Amino acid sequence: MDEDSQPTPPQDQGCWARLPDVCLRRVFWWLGDRDRSRAALVCRKWNQTMFSADLWRYRTITFSGRPSRVHASEFESALWYVKKFGRYLEHLEIKFLNPYNAVLTKKFQVTMRGLLSCLGKNNSRLKSLSVQHLELDRLVWRSSTRSSFLKSLSFFLKKVGKHLSCLSLKGARLTVEQGCGLLGALSHSRGESAVSQLNLEDFFSHHLAVYGSARFRSTMATFRGLSSLTLNYSCVSDELLEALCQSSAGTLRALNVKCHIHDPHGQVIWGMSWAKLARHATNLKVNFFFERVLKYERLVRILLPEVPVRSLSLRSCYFSDPDWSMRPTLTHLLPTFR
Repeated sequence: MDEDSQPTPPQDQGCWARLPDVCLRRVFWWLGDRDRSRAALVCRKWNQTMFSADLWRYRTITFSGRPSRVHASEFESALWYVKKFGRYLEHLEIKFLNPYNAVLTKKFQVTMRGLLSCLGKNNSRLKSLSVQHLELDRLVWRSSTRSSFLKSLSFFLKKVGKHLSCLSLKGARLTVEQGCGLLGALSHSRGESAVSQLNLEDFFSHHLAVYGSARFRSTMATFRGLSSLTLNYSCVSDELLEALCQSSAGTLRALNVKCHIHDPHGQVIWGMSWAKLARHATNLKVNFFFERVLKYERLVRILLPEVPVRSLSLRSCYFSDPDWSMRPTLTHLLPTFR
């Protein structure tokens, strides 16, 4: 500037400088990680806002099953995120998509060990945990890697079980012993679990007749106050319905049952067991999902008149039977649940 000119006052930053913190946090809530990190460098106020707890309560961590330049550091970044913001987490979802060799499953196991260890030490507010589609019975999971992962997850569930309200382990595909050990970790401290929503769809490996396991029934009896339960029909038995009647009759609202063609579903369940559960759990609605189980003879044995059915889904992918007809189901079975 010239000697006679006056210094120019700084330009007004506009409405952003006067935006209330609650509005600023709402704007930042829509940003991705890369944009958030850039916004944190703008000024001190934005940097402080970026560490607000409500920005980091929900998180989905996805591990791709195949390496690429884009996902080269996803294991490292996931661990970095949990160390930096894990104490704010309330709802965590973890996905491991189609690993193709044992090296990736080992790397995932090591990363999860560090991630769960950090969460167990620093987080006391986690309410919802979802770890889906692990498919631990696949050959890419070596026995030692699988055992180490289940040990880390079991130890973590022991620590957070007292305040965890929602758990989804869909697609884990475990043995009965492994699965019951993992579920038992939730009730380790007080003999019962505080979980109200539990998703065990495909939690056990196919071909396992879980309905005959006394250990599974006793494990499920520790879940008191369930409001929503999702599991396979291969887990359902008269004894399980009795356990739910005693432990969760006053709270149970939804029972989601999947019946797959490869799951054992030939067990006999008495209508009086369903009727007793429906009588005690007055708000219960049962949702059935059938995968390639379409024949009337099989459906009528499962869909008893005493079941308080709310919805029914019939999927016919890859189903080929020239003698099959939908007419008996439509004319004789479905009108029962009108």
